Amino acid sequence: MAAFTHLQFTGKARRDQQIDLALENGPQTFSQTEQKFTKDPIMTERCKIMIVGGGIGGLTAAGLLLLAGHEVELFEQAPELGEVGAGIQVSANATHVLRQLGVLDRLAAVSVRPLRTEFRLHDTAEVVGQILLGDTHEDRFGAPYLHVYRPDILRVLEERVRELSPSAIHLNKALERYEEDDQGVTLRFADGTTARGDLLIGADGIKSVVRSQMHGFEPANFTGNVAWRGMIPADRLPADFQPPIFVNWMGPDKHMVVYWVNGGRLLNFVGCVEKPEWTQEGWAIKAPWDDLKTDFASFHRDVQTMIDAADKDNCFCWALNNRPRLKYWSTDRVTLLGDSAHPTLPYMAQGAVMAIEDAAVLMRALDECNGLGAALKTYEQARIDRTARIVDESTEHARLFHFQTHAEFREAFARKDPATDRGLWLYNYNPLTVSLAVAPA
Repeated sequence: MAAFTHLQFTGKARRDQQIDLALENGPQTFSQTEQKFTKDPIMTERCKIMIVGGGIGGLTAAGLLLLAGHEVELFEQAPELGEVGAGIQVSANATHVLRQLGVLDRLAAVSVRPLRTEFRLHDTAEVVGQILLGDTHEDRFGAPYLHVYRPDILRVLEERVRELSPSAIHLNKALERYEEDDQGVTLRFADGTTARGDLLIGADGIKSVVRSQMHGFEPANFTGNVAWRGMIPADRLPADFQPPIFVNWMGPDKHMVVYWVNGGRLLNFVGCVEKPEWTQEGWAIKAPWDDLKTDFASFHRDVQTMIDAADKDNCFCWALNNRPRLKYWSTDRVTLLGDSAHPTLPYMAQGAVMAIEDAAVLMRALDECNGLGAALKTYEQARIDRTARIVDESTEHARLFHFQTHAEFREAFARKDPATDRGLWLYNYNPLTVSLAVAPA
């Protein structure tokens, strides 16, 4: 199968050097020229900002804050930046930010621009609902919708951060604790080294050390659902197996999503199953292919074709967990971002997107507020309700995708217009322009 052609993004960049990218005349595009956020800042002093966590949220925050003129150091516990190969979806509410960061063209070159989402009955392939993507999404919301291979976006973001500051990223740095005082924050790492700065951003995921110190350790809550995941090279599938669309196969107590990534070279699948007896935790737990086959035995022949093509020695299954909602996620000099602040189930494909949104709003708050405390309050107030809604609706979608009968699915999707429901509040959000209620210093 040939790789899908990616979309080229063009357009004249505004050069008024404003962080306030108000779209007076409707959606615009921006060139990939580096843009410094050099609006006359209320916050006159630039900060030394420390970020713990080298995932999508941490790297995006690092790039944006470097562009804004801050000194940034990012600390990652792993020996290299990278995550288990998996697909993610990046909608307009995040690609606005990636465009501004100067990485959208690079990412689009190795991604897939899907035409639509289809919600199908698991055994008959009847389409009971759809969301138009492609040109429709970009025309409506001003930025594209992409299917992305997680290692690709991490590589692109890492390259951008290193372009802006070659020494910003520090590997093999496992945080043990931090110490906050009136003058700054000190980090203490497992190797005995320390670092000090003005502000700490905890972007260290669902098992966040920063969150645990801020709020005390809280064990993850198992939802009773597990997720199978895998990647299938295109050459192991029929040439016309699936066009560049997102397919959600929905059935009793389980569903499977399937879409292309890596320019159409890899087919990503995630199969979610209700398994309350599951006890293992982690992204890299291999599970028997026979169990995957059994779990989805009642599904359509296209799903069987895909499962049969999967690498039988590399099938992974992990528990889907959540954590109690936080009443706050910032102190005077420490804040949380992404999964460390608001972990979510994957059923709305907004986990990585929320982290990218967080990074953009935090960057703006630091620029527009007088003092770190006010900036962190402004950031948190701007994000806490929206992220809570996404987390809640993701949980609700677990029920929507797992009805028992065809009639229940048809009735539910007849009542629900996913394109309208999501478009009114989810995708029609630009973290670079959304109004911020600036907190007092």
